[in-house]
Amino acid sequence: MTMYNVLMVDDDPMILEDNKTYFSAKGYAVVCADTAETAEKIILSNALDCVILDVDLPGMSGFTLCEKIRAKTGLPIVFLSGYTEEENRIRGLSIGGDDYVCKPYSLKELELRVQARIRSGRAAEPPKTLTYGPLSICPSSCSAIYETHSVDFSSYEFDVLYFLARHPNEIYTPEQIYDSVWKAPINKGQKSLQVIMGRIRRKLYAVCPDHDYIQTKRYKGYLFVPDLE
Repeated sequence: MTMYNVLMVDDDPMILEDNKTYFSAKGYAVVCADTAETAEKIILSNALDCVILDVDLPGMSGFTLCEKIRAKTGLPIVFLSGYTEEENRIRGLSIGGDDYVCKPYSLKELELRVQARIRSGRAAEPPKTLTYGPLSICPSSCSAIYETHSVDFSSYEFDVLYFLARHPNEIYTPEQIYDSVWKAPINKGQKSLQVIMGRIRRKLYAVCPDHDYIQTKRYKGYLFVPDLE
């Protein structure tokens, strides 16, 4: 399945552990936070696909965090709450939540709701420019800009670069890249992927010879390593 980045925010360690175990087993990349303040920092510094957000948190509430997030991004938010009253569900949705799941809940149902919100969010929002230090990766032009130098990519090359750059320092096998980028099994396409990786590397090297953004881990896969210095 496509790899999605999900942030789970809850002050109950057992709920966090159960949810993380389930979603990780399904192929999601899961980040956890037990306060809204920690979650806000993660949201502002990571490429995420969805937030599963508890309402009743110590300090800042989930509702308050949702309002702050909505002022900056359209990132999908699924509330997960023990408050089952209609007024709380209405409030959560009216301040910008995309869904509201009441505790106790089915993990499978929660996953399906998360998938639905991610799909609808991706359809509604165009891909955003990713910036890592002096490097900007621009979906609107299928290009990368390093300081004042620009380089163009084919659509195939850019799709791979953008996918890896959305998940910095994460290693992906060729099979995972094929499945996530082109929604197809790799079959006999591994050689083609190697060629694409070589082209991406050469183009990035042309504008930035001092840093190897696309790296290979032998017998494991590929990863994007940002230069944040």
